[in-house]
This record gives sequence, C-alpha cells and structure tokens, in this order.
Amino acid sequence: QVQLVESGGGLVQPGGSLRLSCAASGIDFIVYTMGWYRQAPGKQRDLVATITSGGKINYADSLKGRFTISRDNAESTVYLQMNSLKPEDTAVYYCNAEFKNDYWGQGTQVTVSS
Repeated sequence: QVQLVESGGGLVQPGGSLRLSCAASGIDFIVYTMGWYRQAPGKQRDLVATITSGGKINYADSLKGRFTISRDNAESTVYLQMNSLKPEDTAVYYCNAEFKNDYWGQGTQVTVSS
C-alpha cells in the first residue's frame, strides 16, 4: 500500500519559516519524481516544486528564491524548506509522487498570519 505522509505544517507569522516533510512508503522512491503542490481555499491546486530521481528541480516562478525542495533517497523522504513566508502562502500543501502512477498525500495545512 502506497502512503505519502506529510508533516511540518502549522501556523507561522509573516517572514517566518517552515520545513515540510513527506515520508513515502510502498513505492520504489528512488525512481519517482517527487513534488509539492498547494491549494488555497477556493483555488485550484498549483505546482510549488518538483525534484526528479536525478535531482533536477523545477519551481513555480513566483516561489523561486524563497522555497527549496530536496530529497533523501535513503529515507524515502522529500522536504520543502519555506522561508520569508507571506500570508498568500497560506494553503494546504500536498506531496506528490509521479512515475508510472501518480500518488498524493493527505495534505498539511500551512497558515501564515500575524
């Protein structure tokens, strides 16, 4: 059974930082492209960042410089470091694993507010 379990979300003040983690099980993690997406209330789910099995990284243009995606293949975990957070970063953040199939985590809430 495939599981993607996100953690690390929460409430943070503007300008603060959070690090999200997504632990994968039930897949051959090393071959998967891993990604983070987010969905704000009333909006579509949008790309945040992806990282391929070979380490190639893609970011949403608006997030370059503030967010950093990384992966630890030994731990089957993908991370998202988020710095200089803004209220508009408030959303549910979802982990995604893509190879021949496409899997999603349950999401973790990030709220940026003073």
